Amino acid sequence: MWKNKPTVVIGASPNTDRYSYKATISLQQHNHTVYPIGIRNGKINDLDIITNKPSLENIDTVTLYVGPDNQPAWFEYIFSLNPKRIIFNPGTENPEFEALAISKGIEVLDACTLVLLSINQY
Repeated sequence: MWKNKPTVVIGASPNTDRYSYKATISLQQHNHTVYPIGIRNGKINDLDIITNKPSLENIDTVTLYVGPDNQPAWFEYIFSLNPKRIIFNPGTENPEFEALAISKGIEVLDACTLVLLSINQY
């Protein structure tokens, strides 16, 4: 049975060519609540890109579109969200961050959000 999985997209971009943009659209199309968080103002569909680190509750998934070199600035914030899982999309894999997440009881997936959605494995 389908279930809404509130998802934070870290690295959201208003650039329609970016995978973070495409994932945000696909998450919406699959009826998940989406919080696109990025460093630049803009919109994805009807959603404003959030440029701060808001306090959010009941987050199921954080999906990463930020490379390993830029991830440490996000560690504390992502852990503050208490997500059930973190998806490391291609190019964002980070063994140190993944080990930290696992030590906090967070499920870690090295996977592509777009693919997971397309094959109903999200």
